[in-house]
Amino acid sequence: MNALAMPTKSDLSILSDPRLFREFAYVGGAWTDGSSRRSIDVTDPADGSRVGSVPALTAGDAAQAVQAAHRAFATWSTEPPHRRARMLQRWHDLIVTAREDLARLMVQEQGKPLSEARGEIDYAASFVAFYAEEAKRVSREGITSHLPEAEMSVSRQPVGVVALVTPWNFPAAMLTRKAAAALAAGCTIVAHPSSETPFSALALAELGERAGFPAGVFNVVTGDAPEIVAAFTGSPLVRALSFTGSTAVGRLLYAQSAPTIKRLVLELGGHAPFIAFADCAFDRAVDRAIAAKFATSGQDCLAANRFYIERPIYERFVSAFAAKVRKMRIGPGMSDPDIGPLMNERAIAKQKEHVADALARGARLITGGSVHLAGPLFFEPTVLADVPEDAAIFREETFGPVAAFAAFDEEADVIETANITETGLVAYLYTGDDSRIARIVSQLEFGMVAVNRTKITGAPVPFGGVKQAGIGREGSRHGMDAYTDLKYVCRDTSRSNNTFDKELDHADK
Repeated sequence: MNALAMPTKSDLSILSDPRLFREFAYVGGAWTDGSSRRSIDVTDPADGSRVGSVPALTAGDAAQAVQAAHRAFATWSTEPPHRRARMLQRWHDLIVTAREDLARLMVQEQGKPLSEARGEIDYAASFVAFYAEEAKRVSREGITSHLPEAEMSVSRQPVGVVALVTPWNFPAAMLTRKAAAALAAGCTIVAHPSSETPFSALALAELGERAGFPAGVFNVVTGDAPEIVAAFTGSPLVRALSFTGSTAVGRLLYAQSAPTIKRLVLELGGHAPFIAFADCAFDRAVDRAIAAKFATSGQDCLAANRFYIERPIYERFVSAFAAKVRKMRIGPGMSDPDIGPLMNERAIAKQKEHVADALARGARLITGGSVHLAGPLFFEPTVLADVPEDAAIFREETFGPVAAFAAFDEEADVIETANITETGLVAYLYTGDDSRIARIVSQLEFGMVAVNRTKITGAPVPFGGVKQAGIGREGSRHGMDAYTDLKYVCRDTSRSNNTFDKELDHADK
């Protein structure tokens, strides 16, 4: 595995648009440090250097942001949909124009390879463009009445203030996927980005201000997650909450939101199986397995965690996979490597624990397995073979560059094993047998299934899982469902009623 040289440290003050780098929260249309006298430092995971800091706002500040969003809702929700659509389209255009600056900013705070950061900005912009169009399609529908002399209709109404809690692994795309849907529906938002990667969200808020979002429509509240998010979940003014993160935190937010019966969209953990049968297109399956495992250095809820390979091709597959892994380039994100740094020491500790546990249970270490010489937050891309089913890595999400392999013999057995997880987000299936595809897809207990390919996401896709992988869907037209209420109206159209009304009007005169 090749280590790349550390490039000259990028200075965020010389971005082509320096105003995209904001060290303040954004509340009620103003850049602010709130009432807090404390700040949170943000560091580059590649070398530990300080990127900047953001204010640690208080619960009181968060409540003020909710109030600002609530005030703005009265006018934003009544804006004609085509005007909301125009502002979203302007936001999209500004994001596209700022693509390089936004990507470099993301590399500094998150560490992902530069080309992947550029790809994420494109991904983030695609949600804004999609929902700019969907904003114009929130329409009223008629119902064929089952009652005589009655006219019935159903319309979608925005629910109100929406809280968005976004993760560090996709700091731009996870915000736009949530925010664009909520804004298109006519909701206002209070967003809390991860304290490890707040600058991407703040840059998007700056561009939203330029796009013309009125004060209070788009708020970004920085600070400690427990304090800020508790203020959101405890407020009756926040009518919906969208969160991407761990299942454990999702359960906590679920409980905190219960007293106010909030709408919830929870995109939680995943534990993706990658299943390859002997009749698969071998070389393509190996290449796609690499892509499924190592995007964002494995720090992706869609990352394949468990590789089940049919026994006739098992050893050959593991060998071919490991050969490609050994050629991977490792280094800081600005050098555009294959594998960048992990986010923090907790991530490194988990890789070590999963590797050690698997080896202790009889797995074979094919390559990797250690912290890389590039730095304390770099972990070698690792391949483990013959991993037993009771190993931690086959029960827990690794969220890093460790691939665990096991052989299987029977179709029914591998389906049963794949379905053991409670976090059924995505599964990958590789086979050349069409009848097998139809059979297995119907049995896999996952919200999404990728068949003979890896890339399946995009703005038109209803992204989400089943069981404890989450609630609701993001992206697609279904991504607006949680941010709207159905309002049913039944109007009497009888002649006698109209005549009675006219008589009352005449009497009043």
